[in-house]
Amino acid sequence: MSYSEDHIVLAAEYVLGTLNAEERAQVDTMMSVDPDYRVLVESWQHRLGELNAMVGSVEPPAELWEKIRSAVGLSSLQLPLVLPELPPPPPPAPVVVAPDAEAESAKIIAFSGRAKRWRNLATAAAALAASLFALVVLQVARPDWLPNALRGKPRIETVQVQVPAPLPAQFVAVLQKGSDAPAFILTVDVATKAFTVRKVSAEGEQGKSYELWIVSDKLQTPRSLGLIGAANFTTRPALAAYDADTINQATYAVTVEPEGGSPTSLPTGPVVFSGKLVETVPTAPSTR
Repeated sequence: MSYSEDHIVLAAEYVLGTLNAEERAQVDTMMSVDPDYRVLVESWQHRLGELNAMVGSVEPPAELWEKIRSAVGLSSLQLPLVLPELPPPPPPAPVVVAPDAEAESAKIIAFSGRAKRWRNLATAAAALAASLFALVVLQVARPDWLPNALRGKPRIETVQVQVPAPLPAQFVAVLQKGSDAPAFILTVDVATKAFTVRKVSAEGEQGKSYELWIVSDKLQTPRSLGLIGAANFTTRPALAAYDADTINQATYAVTVEPEGGSPTSLPTGPVVFSGKLVETVPTAPSTR
């Protein structure tokens, strides 16, 4: 499906993030009901995403690491990590146990032994966690300080960039009278030979209709391309019967006709607006 220049620009600005909330909601709705328009938005995402892939990495200056070490208090030579030795526990004080409390004393002694084992286990676990944390920090910050066996393996990622299909050429004609403000803008897709007319400043007349005509030296008489609707956009495939050279070189005129269009196959009302096509978006060559 072909889209007008406004639709294409709207898709590009959606990817760039320059639309307001109402315009973004409009694009979201169009993508949800029109799969071809979603493909158009995704093609812009791929095209603009290539700009990010083209940005190379920046090597930090050599003195940056020394500044970081000084800031965290590591400017001097660091000694190997040595865990402090735990002081031996003090000898237990003698306990005088009455004969009738021997059973209770045995329970206390057993509980004291279990508590000591748990303390030793917790201390060992804390030391192991500290060692692992130091190893992880060194692997990330200074892997060259570690032996080869402890250095992390480099990760290699392969990125595949899909190049979107080239966009077809786009031609636009500004239909106006003299130096007045544009009344209509005509956009033609050469690939599909479909055209879209956008109403700009033209005002309709009661009981009258605007009709679009193609005028060319290759045609004996002007040919009607249909009525221009009252909506902001009118899209038709009415140029399918003409070759590309005729479409590009012709003059496009708008006449005021009776309501419903010319009663004959020729214009009956005055030509109020006219213009010729100019190329605005050239055919992009495929890079595949």
